[in-house]
Amino acid sequence: MHDADLLYGLPAIAGQLGLSSDQVRHLAKSHGLPTFKLGRSVCARRSTLASWLTERESAAREPRERNGAADDAQA
Repeated sequence: MHDADLLYGLPAIAGQLGLSSDQVRHLAKSHGLPTFKLGRSVCARRSTLASWLTERESAAREPRERNGAADDAQA
């Protein structure tokens, strides 16, 4: 059985994200990129990566939206 959602290995994860394997390794260790081990290989699910990216994008927008709302209230 082939799981189309599974990315098997750092090169596959990196290719999905348009990053290098070293960047993926760094994001996993330092920024919570959701990966897991299957044996000796690092794996991830496309769906989980997409959710993680959406959460990161939303978190990055919140401060700007709050600042924008505050600026609008003062105007």
